[in-house]
This record gives sequence, C-alpha cells and structure tokens, in this order.
Amino acid sequence: MKIFSKALWVVAAISSVALAACSGGGSESSNQGGNSIGWNATPDWINKPGGSGNSGDPATPSGDKNNTVAIRVDNSMGTINMLSATITVCVPGTQGASQCTTIDRMLVDTGSVGVRIMASAMPTLSSRLLTQVGAVDDASGTAPIAECMPFGSGTTWGSVKRADVTIGSRTASNIPIQLIGDGTYTIPSDCVAHGGPDLSTVERLGANGILGIGYGTRDSKDALTTALPGNYYYCTGTNACFNTRMLVTKEVMNPVAAFPSDNNGTIIRLPKLPVGGQTSVIGELTFGIGTQSNNALPSNVNVLALDEYGEFTTQYQGQVLSWSALDSGTNAFAFQDDAIPTTSGWYTPSTALNLAATMEATNGKGTPINAPFTIDNAARVWANGNAAYDNVGWYQSSSKMFLWGLPFFYGRSVYTTVGNGTIGKQSGPFVAF
Repeated sequence: MKIFSKALWVVAAISSVALAACSGGGSESSNQGGNSIGWNATPDWINKPGGSGNSGDPATPSGDKNNTVAIRVDNSMGTINMLSATITVCVPGTQGASQCTTIDRMLVDTGSVGVRIMASAMPTLSSRLLTQVGAVDDASGTAPIAECMPFGSGTTWGSVKRADVTIGSRTASNIPIQLIGDGTYTIPSDCVAHGGPDLSTVERLGANGILGIGYGTRDSKDALTTALPGNYYYCTGTNACFNTRMLVTKEVMNPVAAFPSDNNGTIIRLPKLPVGGQTSVIGELTFGIGTQSNNALPSNVNVLALDEYGEFTTQYQGQVLSWSALDSGTNAFAFQDDAIPTTSGWYTPSTALNLAATMEATNGKGTPINAPFTIDNAARVWANGNAAYDNVGWYQSSSKMFLWGLPFFYGRSVYTTVGNGTIGKQSGPFVAF
C-alpha cells in the first residue's frame, strides 16, 4: 500500500506498507443488505439473468449478500483513489452497544495483512480491548506486545490488542489487531530508524485505519524466527520496549482468514470509470473464492502466482521489477520512468500516454500477461475535483518496485487468495483478474 497526497505542491507520500514490511468512527452501515449496485462495466464477473454477461449493458452482481460488503471511493479521505469500508469492532465475546463501535473510512488494502485501527477512532472502546501478551523473548510471558509496522514512508506504532472484527455479515473472532497511536508506549528509536516517520494519526495516514486483506494470514513471517528492529516488541514500561520474536498465533491477523467460512480469499469488484474520472464509486468486496455461486474463479481468468512475500515480477521498459503487487491500498500506478515529466512526484506528461507492461510469476511459472495502462497529467485530470481516476501515476524511487494500485482495479474483478490452499485447479498463493 502506498498513499500519495493529491496536493501537487506538497511532496507527501503519506504511507506505504506492503513491500517495505513484506508484508473518527462513523455510523455508516457496511452491510449492503438489499441494496443493489448499478455497475457501468461488464467484465467477466457480471452475469445477467438468462444472459452471458457480455452484452455491454449495466448489470448487478449476485443477489447473495451473505459474503459481500459495500466498498467505496469518495472525497472523505483527503486524497484520490482511497478505497474504504466500514467495520464493527467489539470486545471479544460481547455484542452490547457499550462493548462495540462502528468505524468507517477503513482503507481496504490488498497490499498488507491485518486490521490496524486508530485509537482516536474508538476512544471509549480501546481501553476495554484485551491486551496481547506472550512474546517469544519475554521471559515473564505477561508483558504487553506492541508493533512498529513499517510502511515505505513511515510507520504505524501502537499496542497489539485482541478484538472481534465484523465486516458485513462476517466476523473474525478474538483476533490480534494493532491499535495505532494509543500512546501507551513511547515509539522506539529503531522503529523510526528502520521505518521512518510516525504515521499514527488520522491526519498523517488519511484514514481511520487499515483493513489489510492481502495474501498472508499473519503479518510478519520473518518475526517468527528473528527479533527484528522496527517490528514486534514486548514492553515492560512506558519507555521500555524490546525487540522480540513472535508466535504465529500472537501476530496481527488477516481478518478474512479468521472467518468461519468464505475465508480463502477476496474479490474486489469496482465499476469502470468514465473519461475524466468519477465523483464517487460504490463497489463490492466479496469474501471467498470458489465457495459460493457469486465468487467462482472464471476459467479464462489471468492468474499470477505470488512468492512468499506476496509479490510477482513486472517487466517495463527493459526493467525487471521483482517487487510488484496488485495493491488496492496504493492510490496510483507507482513505478519508475525517468522519461515522463513529474510535478512533486506525480507524473504530468503533456498528453496522455498509453503504456504497457508484462506481469509474470517471479518463479517463471504460468503465462506472462500483457497489461496496458494509461498515464495522464495528474494536475490536469484533477481539475474537475473527482475522487476516482484510473489514469494517474507516481514516480517510484525504488528501481525494483511496480505497484499496480487502485487505478488498475476499476472495471475488473481482482481476486486475492489468503494462504496457500488450492482453489479449483490453481494452487495459492496467487492473484487473478
């Protein structure tokens, strides 16, 4: 995940997560109920009753809402292409009004793993959540655990708690989450040294939290064997937090993996945008792949196998970029091309550029996929004040990275597996579209 500020005169890459780590509340309901969505695109996931789904007419996704939740893009999160959902968080095992809170503006991110919520978004509930203890290197076994989650241009710092997290009609019970910016422990110096500035406020992050639904079930494979600087800590006092290894069951968890059903992956479905972008967009997040009639994996879908860190390879203009991801939490195409003019990091060519790159599994398996995309002048397209654009890009400083951000998701179904299971004839982990 990488979020870039819309303001061209401010170079403010607010947050960046997935590849660096390898890895207030509202009342809006996140359950669509009987609300249908009028789609203005007809990719392969749309099936009209009695038709092939390829007629070009608007259509509505499956009527099965048990495993779906509404997602949206609008101007409420401070910059463009911010995909959000609403969740409900409860003290584990309780459902009373005083034990739960609903939080909107949670950034939906296929580029990271785990639920991370600003303490300021649930001020009355945060102190009631259960404290996570039991770090591997904590001899007492009782010291609270905190996490420094490294994002490319900063970190989120805060305590690890346990909560019930409900998204739509699905609940992940008693899972470890990160409570960002709770102020319980001073941020360690090596957290800042390894991850950069502290992003632990709504203003700095641009969201009330992150809903990390990427390919992994837990957020740090490396912390299972190594006490990494700038990752997990056990804390014996306000200013006394120590690097630690973690047990897999104690790490911050992908909520989808904890669902009782439809827990092997997700599908993000967003409509195609008109020329010039759109003021707001309503889409659908579907849980499970191949578990119900509304989440089948099409036979002709493009499949990309992922490596152990959820990445694949992009070849672009002679560059081989092995740190690549389909990342809904990145709000632009983020890649390096010195031939395209920029303004404060945003690409600003004089005319729109029709480009293409090739996606392929890093291990060489499968068929390479040619992926066309468009980069227009960000300053020009933003003049209409819309929230959703499919043609904006950012100059990526890393020469190994290509992030296929939210612009890639419009007009498609994007499938992200959770874990390494087999779905149909495809073995995970993989992404598909």
